Amino acid sequence: MTGTEHYFTAEPASPDERRARTVHLAGRDVEVETAGGVFSPDHLDAGTEVLLRHVPDPPRDGDLLDLGCGWGPVALSLGILAPDARVWAVDVNERALDLTRRNAARLGVEGLTAARPEDVPDDVRFAAIWSNPPIRVGKETLHAMLRQWLRRLVPGGEAYLVVAKNLGSDSLLRWLATELDGLAAVDRVATARGFRVLRVVAAS
Repeated sequence: MTGTEHYFTAEPASPDERRARTVHLAGRDVEVETAGGVFSPDHLDAGTEVLLRHVPDPPRDGDLLDLGCGWGPVALSLGILAPDARVWAVDVNERALDLTRRNAARLGVEGLTAARPEDVPDDVRFAAIWSNPPIRVGKETLHAMLRQWLRRLVPGGEAYLVVAKNLGSDSLLRWLATELDGLAAVDRVATARGFRVLRVVAAS
């Protein structure tokens, strides 16, 4: 990426050079398409690997959310594991959304919608949220994002977030517990390779 461009840039300025990569998702090796200007374009990043290794199987139906989808590894995993569910892959990066749509078509994942945050209908509620959230957007923006989406879990719905310990996972855990007090239970369910997997369970 060039200059001040980040993976959370809406319209990446870096060349849109597509390339095929083989990655391991949902228990099998699959070929996907990636490109510069999105998060972790050359491989499945360590945080996402940790998340996917430690989450339980998703609900078989309902609406499922990948918040900050990048080229789509989490959303694609949700779609493969829960083919009868509606998977929402949300990102502000238009190139990431295009890659996720193309990868879903490539892998035959039919129930996936890649959308900007404002294009998800307000009345949609999520049975599960899986996310490797964009920590580098800054604390204020991150908190606003999590405040918005975690409150859209159905009663008993679960969210799983992976955050590097050196990027503030423990302080984020404390903030979530305070922010969602009375609305959800918050805990840490796994630690691996310098990452924490945090769980949020909406009150029933």
